[in-house]
Amino acid sequence: MTDLRLILASASPARTKLLTEAGIAHQVLVSEVDEDAVTASYGVTDPHDTALLLARAKAEAVAALPATDGALVLGCDSVFELDGEPYGKPHEPEIARERLRKMSGRHGVLHTGHWLVDCRATAFDAEDPENDDAGSGATVGAVASAAVHFAQLSDAEIDAYVATGEPLHVAGSFTIDSLGGAFIERVDGDPHAVVGLSVSTLRRLLANANVQITDLWN
Repeated sequence: MTDLRLILASASPARTKLLTEAGIAHQVLVSEVDEDAVTASYGVTDPHDTALLLARAKAEAVAALPATDGALVLGCDSVFELDGEPYGKPHEPEIARERLRKMSGRHGVLHTGHWLVDCRATAFDAEDPENDDAGSGATVGAVASAAVHFAQLSDAEIDAYVATGEPLHVAGSFTIDSLGGAFIERVDGDPHAVVGLSVSTLRRLLANANVQITDLWN
């Protein structure tokens, strides 16, 4: 067991399930970030940068809350890229249906941004230079990307998938770890990035905060 706390700044059940299955103890504290407002204010240029920007905005918003004192905060955001265009959550059935038709028989890239903020007091803040549990002050990010190859989908399959409601609330209008997995033929890259959180990327970010991922195993 560990006294370290990891807080996931995301409402995604897929992300918290992934962490749980990887044995990583964590809590969930959802940010109230307005994604459209963030991207509009920064004028983001491409899907890769959008994913990182939104992950950072979510992590920093949650890190500013009193409840995160002494914790590590991880923000994540995923953006699917097809023909250079970003595909976030479609929300509307017709939008999801149109996107799935475009994606059928083709491949795109799923970018998942990660941002880690170390909210633990540093040795300087605590005036205790010998404190081995002191925070690093780190605020670091990285993007994990993977190419997703889709099967040729019939209109009936697309209609049935959209009718389930699953693709309406996920980046790119598909999942790999649920119903949508039946339509994915191959992934080139980290499959966890397609789920929405790369555990290997988290491991690298934690190292910047002088934390080993094994310290978070429950």
